[in-house]
Amino acid sequence: MAKIKKIGVLTSGGDAPGMNACVRAVVRTAIYYDLEVYGIYCGYEGLISNNIKKLERHSVSNIIQRGGTILKTARSEKFKTDEGMEMAYQNLKTHGIEGLVVIGGDGTFTGANFFGKKYNFPIVGCPGTIDNDLYGSDFTIGFDTALNTVVECIDKIRDTADSHNRLFFIEVMGRDAGFIALYTGIAGGAEAILIPEKETRIDDLIHTLENDYRSNKTSGIIIVAEGEKEGGAYEVAKKVKEKFNFYDTRVLILGHLQRGGSPSCFDRVLASSTGYASVIALLKGEKNCMVGVINNKTVLTPFEKAIKQHPELNFNIVEMARILSL
Repeated sequence: MAKIKKIGVLTSGGDAPGMNACVRAVVRTAIYYDLEVYGIYCGYEGLISNNIKKLERHSVSNIIQRGGTILKTARSEKFKTDEGMEMAYQNLKTHGIEGLVVIGGDGTFTGANFFGKKYNFPIVGCPGTIDNDLYGSDFTIGFDTALNTVVECIDKIRDTADSHNRLFFIEVMGRDAGFIALYTGIAGGAEAILIPEKETRIDDLIHTLENDYRSNKTSGIIIVAEGEKEGGAYEVAKKVKEKFNFYDTRVLILGHLQRGGSPSCFDRVLASSTGYASVIALLKGEKNCMVGVINNKTVLTPFEKAIKQHPELNFNIVEMARILSL
């Protein structure tokens, strides 16, 4: 074990359910190993503005079930500059912090990787993003909760869609990855799922809807990832309506609703596991890496690999979703 005495923890980028559970695990693991632990508020902005406070065991009581992040989060343009990074580094030195745990996604890890190498400063990351788009972990913190939130919304929309013979285009998050759309589309019984990884052919979609109509389907749900190449739910709905108007068409953008809510059991356990493992990794002298869980085993992946490589969508599941929607 390395002889570090003080570590810091921050959350950065988009919030994800389970971040608080991860912060809790970091704090309590650090205290168990006789480390002082400091909370850095508002992400990298807090590093620059010296918004840093010591955390105790009681500081993280009663937060494991809460969504969002008690440390707050923000995106920082200033941290991308040499001046901003130097201010952050000096503030870490002032507090005597010798290692850092960052909880976030690819933007968070990009900054951590650059900063860690620039100052030879030990940083370990925990994958906190609902998009599930980080290489090096089967699932990311917040993904499971977001799925359950979306499925609950789909179920409710299905009721009103059936009542009014409506076709709903529901847009979910996923700028570059279609994991949320694919999983919730299957669980919600969607008639079609549109994702960034697969080209959308409007004529094929219309053909599917025409078959549904001839089969006496009185309503439909189309799940659209926000990064879908045709331009998102509004654009797809517009193009479909030009050629197919047998249903009353509506568009629903779920947006930031997907980020909120109490984390699921799965996310609480994943967050606790990675938070715990991040402190152990720092104590062992690891740095510039992300803690993930693959096949139920904790693994470390270099930041560069976690950022540049992306988990591949299983197209067997995509095909299964198409068949089950018939």
